[in-house]
Amino acid sequence: MELKQAAALLEGLKQNIGKVIVGREDTVELLLTALCCGGHVLLEDLPGTGKTKLAKSLARSLDGEFRRVQFTPDLLPSDVTGLNYYNQKQGEFVFRPGPVFTNVLLADEINRATPRTQSALLECMEERQVTMDGVTRPLPVPFLVVATQNPIETVGTFPLPEAQLDRFFMMLSMGLPSRAEELAILERFMRQDPLEELQPVCSGKELLELQELRKSVYVHPAVLGYLTDLIQATRTRQDSVTGVSPRGSLALLNAVRASALLRGRSYVTPEDVKKLALPVLSHRITLEQGSLDRRSGQNLLREILERLPVPTERFER
Repeated sequence: MELKQAAALLEGLKQNIGKVIVGREDTVELLLTALCCGGHVLLEDLPGTGKTKLAKSLARSLDGEFRRVQFTPDLLPSDVTGLNYYNQKQGEFVFRPGPVFTNVLLADEINRATPRTQSALLECMEERQVTMDGVTRPLPVPFLVVATQNPIETVGTFPLPEAQLDRFFMMLSMGLPSRAEELAILERFMRQDPLEELQPVCSGKELLELQELRKSVYVHPAVLGYLTDLIQATRTRQDSVTGVSPRGSLALLNAVRASALLRGRSYVTPEDVKKLALPVLSHRITLEQGSLDRRSGQNLLREILERLPVPTERFER
């Protein structure tokens, strides 16, 4: 796949999702950036803002399998990963795959499940595999988790621990629509749900080619140094208990390359780093109060970006 073909394919995905989702172009672009990196996404926003609709629109746009799990306090790990049961006819234990064996998994209201069930996703998200009774089974390729959670409701919820949050490539929010967007939503959904007619525009093979092409995007040493300085600054701030981990720095590197691909460029610029820093890094920063506050993490990153010298070289290869 060539650069122009990749940009056209990503634009096609964006337009297809736009048949359902009104506005939110920046959020859709970030979601596609994560898709190009094979990264998982956490959508955090108020109820009714379109988080589930966005996840379903992405899944419908891909020619792959989609599963949805409604996370509740009584959900067991085996309800997600699967379980071994005794088959009387065969006279042996048989593995029944859970909903995690799919291409796109929607983990709806993930913070309503207990920590034990949440942890069942750790191996799935990081290593793309499930280990059950000493047997390791690989997950389908590609594999993407899109999780949602409500930031204001705390009753009956279990906040995601740092280890779980760090496995999410990005943390995004939808936001409330403007008056014009609200009017467009009402007109679009007045007769029927456009999601029901949405057709795939990208095959699994094309998606894997996109992810492979991302690795060929050039990163100038000056831009790589700029990215590294940003990561290091999050670790040396006095108001930051733990800065961004190496997993986070690799995620940002992959994200900026995918962002360049989305715009039809074969090289990364410092603007790509500035644009992706907040959605990729803000949820990975633990502040002095001992809690992960995304807005405070964003403010800290903005301060660092304002003070950090920006390279001005030519960034093409």
